[in-house]
Amino acid sequence: MKILDKYILVAALLFSGIASAQNVEFKRSNFKDDVDGYKAATDAISKGTPFFEEGTLAVFEVRDPGLAFKKALIEFEKAQAFNPNNALNNYRIGVAYIHSTSPYKAIPFLKKAHELDPSCDPFLYYYHGNAMQLEGDFQAAKASYKAFEANYRKSDNFSKFVSMRNREIAFAEKSIANPVRCWVDNMESLNTEFDEIAPAITTDGSEIIFSSNRPNGNKPNEVGDYDHDIYISYNDEGTWQKVKPIPGSVNTSLDDIVNNLSYDGTKMLLHKDNGGQTDIYESVLNGANWGTPVIMPHQISASRTNDMYASYSHDGYNITFARGNENNNRGTNIMFSGMQSKMKKNYGTASAIGAVNSAFNDGPVYMHIDGRTMYIASQGHESVGGYDIFVSHRVQGNWSKPVNMGYPINTPYDDFFFAATANGKFAYISSNRPGGAGGFDIYKVTFWGEPKNPIVDVEDYLLASIVKPIKDPQIEDVVSVNKVSLTVFKGKTIDAITSKAVEASIEITDNKTGQVIERFTTNSATGKFLLSLTAGKNYGIAVKAEGYLFHSENFDIPDGSEYNLINKTIELKNIAVGSKIALRNIFFDVGKATLRSESNAELDRLVSLLKDVPSLKVEISGHTDNTGSASTNNVLSQERADAVVVYLKSKGISAGRLTAKGYGSSQPIATNNSAQGRQENRRTEFEIIAN
Repeated sequence: MKILDKYILVAALLFSGIASAQNVEFKRSNFKDDVDGYKAATDAISKGTPFFEEGTLAVFEVRDPGLAFKKALIEFEKAQAFNPNNALNNYRIGVAYIHSTSPYKAIPFLKKAHELDPSCDPFLYYYHGNAMQLEGDFQAAKASYKAFEANYRKSDNFSKFVSMRNREIAFAEKSIANPVRCWVDNMESLNTEFDEIAPAITTDGSEIIFSSNRPNGNKPNEVGDYDHDIYISYNDEGTWQKVKPIPGSVNTSLDDIVNNLSYDGTKMLLHKDNGGQTDIYESVLNGANWGTPVIMPHQISASRTNDMYASYSHDGYNITFARGNENNNRGTNIMFSGMQSKMKKNYGTASAIGAVNSAFNDGPVYMHIDGRTMYIASQGHESVGGYDIFVSHRVQGNWSKPVNMGYPINTPYDDFFFAATANGKFAYISSNRPGGAGGFDIYKVTFWGEPKNPIVDVEDYLLASIVKPIKDPQIEDVVSVNKVSLTVFKGKTIDAITSKAVEASIEITDNKTGQVIERFTTNSATGKFLLSLTAGKNYGIAVKAEGYLFHSENFDIPDGSEYNLINKTIELKNIAVGSKIALRNIFFDVGKATLRSESNAELDRLVSLLKDVPSLKVEISGHTDNTGSASTNNVLSQERADAVVVYLKSKGISAGRLTAKGYGSSQPIATNNSAQGRQENRRTEFEIIAN
């Protein structure tokens, strides 16, 4: 007998008694004055019931119910508007909501159904207990679960759910009584009344990428929901800027769910529909735009399975992800696949990480940059309720049993996803706990760190919550925060004279062994780069760009070094013959060839280039607009070029390397018919004529 058939049989056998007098049944005799309304309501119930049963079966089998409960809810709410006092309809609406992204909406319906007629459905006690658990009334929740167990046939394979709920309550009571040392703040500037999920943060915390089903340019589905697109926001001095769709060709008309960013911020894993199943894809940042996602190899995006929630390893060799395991009704499991060569991307067969998997859904997963820490979301293990976030550590080559990160990171609601900054002080999660903008919202976790010795009547303002600072008169239990032993080296490569972005290649070498550890290219649009250097090595960093002088850095990071962030702008010196650059920051007195002091910084950069490359010979040229006579302009432009050469010679540059030439108004680069154009034409340039 199918599980769903058993469910219906139990309903008929156990609770066929007389309903409470408060309960208003959907009977024609109860609505003699509105027969048409009665028919419309009962038709809606008939239409919604198959969807409700479909969703219920999925719950039994630990599968995603998809749109089933949403379709049922639309119909049941029509009947609710006609008759709000029917226990069974209130129950069904409550169940539909409890499996939505706003489960707190289920509480009043399940409480009302319980008040009207607790025997209206054999599963009401179970879901009423679930509602009380969400509300934090754990004693009432335990009583309802006990009543459910007393009547439900345990042979029907639902006892594991009740056992899970009872374990959740026991752990929740202990966890809430001993909260971890952190704040969890709603990121209001990122959230909407719709769902915001899957936050992915750059290593330095300057960019956040996430998915949301807020309205977009695509057509909503049959229940009025929009597909998930991927969005981005930039952090400007602690404030997240306006959220925008991620630039490039990533978003489609189907759900696009970001999974994880590579630690240098140049690659992104995501999952989306692929002909009826979910597969993992990768997009690469090219300049300012993200490229069209490419499906991952079959070891990761396998045929006939749903694969999702992927994360890069710290060194880029492994992909850890969640794979559907529908054959034995165990939900999703955490898997990993590694490759021998980054160039060939020859991934091996995916294997389950047994220690971190449970009998319920496991994933998303986030691999920390330290290479020794894994964060997972799971419905199993020792949970506060719903999905919780757990941490596992790699010890002697094996992953430890996942440990719940505690309250208030985890709640009786779904606390999903995890993305941390490299220093371990901040993390971003997605949760559908009440009090947010609606559905799933993004929250920021701020870890307090180790407790300090208490000082009488002194407020601790070293860290301030977004909501308010708090008094800390007692020392709470400590949450274990990783002490990350690495250096994050970020910055950008620019032209030393123009300050424009330069696309450069960066090569990282272990100076002790001479082995090249990593090669990558800085962003072509911004020149930005970001990399992490683990402790215990002396690193050589070589920066190269065609036509530019070689640049090198050296970092010696001893074992046990604390987390460090280095932000550096690397100015590359242009040495290509024929390169012509306008010196926009050279200023003269009006109508004269007298250099103003504001010009010194620009000229000194040119001096530095000429000293770095002794073989360079340059022409300094002066240009004017067409105002005035040609002869006057020719003389003025020549005198200004001569003035620059005099300055360069005064700084030790040989006269034989310098040529001064005044072109007057003969080489305009813009129109002379506007003030803006004339200003652009009034310029000083240098051109490399020999090297």
